[in-house]
Amino acid sequence: MNPVYFIGQSLTHAIYESLFSLRLVGYEKLIQEGPCIIVANHQSFLDPPLIGGIYETPVHFLARKTLFDPLFMKYTLPLCQAIPIDQAKPDPGSILKVMRLLKDGERIVIFPEGARSPDGKIHKAMPGIGLIIGKLASVPVQPIRISGAFECLPIHSSKLRFRPITVSIGNPIPFSSEERRAKGRQAQLAIGQKIMDAIGALPIEI
Repeated sequence: MNPVYFIGQSLTHAIYESLFSLRLVGYEKLIQEGPCIIVANHQSFLDPPLIGGIYETPVHFLARKTLFDPLFMKYTLPLCQAIPIDQAKPDPGSILKVMRLLKDGERIVIFPEGARSPDGKIHKAMPGIGLIIGKLASVPVQPIRISGAFECLPIHSSKLRFRPITVSIGNPIPFSSEERRAKGRQAQLAIGQKIMDAIGALPIEI
């Protein structure tokens, strides 16, 4: 674990508990060991450190490649274990890197919507998530729902508010071999919709 990630992870959970009254629902369901794809809705810039802080060991994040454009972010995001990707149309290099990490037993966090929610609600997944899931047969896909982060730091505001945040963790989403092998945009969209439905079905308890 690199020092930047270690320090951030050590502080994050305590900060969220004290300042945002963080509540975890279904914590016992978290996959703490072995390869896993973690899928979550995206409400705020608070989401990545929030999810990273609830795991006992480091996780990797798929991040929109344009976030790496500023020079500062180009060097900082990799230290936070972020991997650049075009979520609408993932390139082979990014998918291979994800596959290597999962093969090594790592966990990958993906925000299927591809960007922060404009209104706090759950929106459609970008088709790229279906392509990624289809390439990674047998890897569990665990849904997480974030509630309250939008109220703390919405997309069009720079003012941080200290409101309660709840993170709900669900059981892995079941995908049949037929679903994972399906090809084409419609099949990818169907996988994305199934993922967002699973996230949306998780309880909101604030």
